[in-house]
Amino acid sequence: MNEPIIGEAERGLDRLFPCFRRADISFIRGRGAWLYATDNREYLDFATGIAVTGLGHCHPALIDVVLRQGLNLWHVSNAVRIPEQESLAQLLCSKTFADRAFFSNSGAEAVETAIKAARRYHFVSGRPQRYRIVTLEGSFHGRTLATIAAGGRPNHLEGFGPPTTGFDVVPFGDVDALERACGDETAAVMVEPIQGESGVRKLDARELGRIREICDGQGILLVFDEVQTGVGRTGKLFAYQNAGVVPDILAAAKGLGNGFPVAACLATETVAACMTPGTHGFTFGGNPLAMSIAAKVIELTAEEPFLRDVHQKGERLFEGLRNIAAESPDVFAEARGEGLLLGIRCNVPVDLVATAARLNGLLTVTAGDNVLRILPPLVVSDGEIDDGIQRLRKAAATIRGDGGGLRS
Repeated sequence: MNEPIIGEAERGLDRLFPCFRRADISFIRGRGAWLYATDNREYLDFATGIAVTGLGHCHPALIDVVLRQGLNLWHVSNAVRIPEQESLAQLLCSKTFADRAFFSNSGAEAVETAIKAARRYHFVSGRPQRYRIVTLEGSFHGRTLATIAAGGRPNHLEGFGPPTTGFDVVPFGDVDALERACGDETAAVMVEPIQGESGVRKLDARELGRIREICDGQGILLVFDEVQTGVGRTGKLFAYQNAGVVPDILAAAKGLGNGFPVAACLATETVAACMTPGTHGFTFGGNPLAMSIAAKVIELTAEEPFLRDVHQKGERLFEGLRNIAAESPDVFAEARGEGLLLGIRCNVPVDLVATAARLNGLLTVTAGDNVLRILPPLVVSDGEIDDGIQRLRKAAATIRGDGGGLRS
């Protein structure tokens, strides 16, 4: 079979599944809030791998952990005790509502664990008919067959056969509809405190509190998907702590490993005790290297002074976004979000804004509702925040064509 003659870079790209729309840029080095490309350009990273590198690139404390643990032991199976796993579980439980933790490798796996734990709890409690999960329109819970069914987005479900059954999707923010959807077969309600992918849409404390009351009134579990909101991103270790509404199960990932694949499902004793030997497991979940890295991340991010600083930085950045929305209403509409999980809704196509920002050395993430997500590292400095706002101003000028730049 004859193949076309192509360059090595193009050949490598052609060997990958074409699942992603990739910008034509590659990075060779990162430090703190900055990434350095193969063409020697530097970029202020307000994307952080989609809310992953909360402690910035190549944090010295994490490099030290990788080196020390990497020289000793990377992986053993869960057929033996893993002290690093036990230590991280103890740390997370001491900082949250949880009594037990289960470790895996990605947000989707953490959510799958939460779904199974919720259903298993009712099965063990003599209610096997309770297996359905109520979720919200616009949710993003992962890319596995079960989690795309939980999210209910038609474009994610298309082409993969009949959706996995057992999920009831109700309109975002319509708590009355959520209550009506709960019934004798409902095992849990699963929500994101802030929906990142659909446009940084937040459920307020009143809405979350009422959902908790509905669950309590009907014997239903409450699951918080904090894959994106967790690990300090909103100014608390987990977003539920801002609202004062406590779940029964919580899924965490992304920032937990600062780029190293690791995830956790946290739960109360009554739920976790139902997950007996043989009910669940992952080969790589809870390996000593991942556990050591995640433990250091939690040690650094769970400190109250650190979290207060994240909150203050979030206020500074939010105010900057509000200002540029007022200055450039032709490009920007409104700022939204909490802590350093922020977004700005655009009045021109968001892809155009993201491209213009990148041309001005700023990396961002697009989301639904024509929103540009702004996700800097939690260690971003005030000067870097101001720099990022200035680069967004330049992006607006680029879009307007000031000086012969990009036009929509």
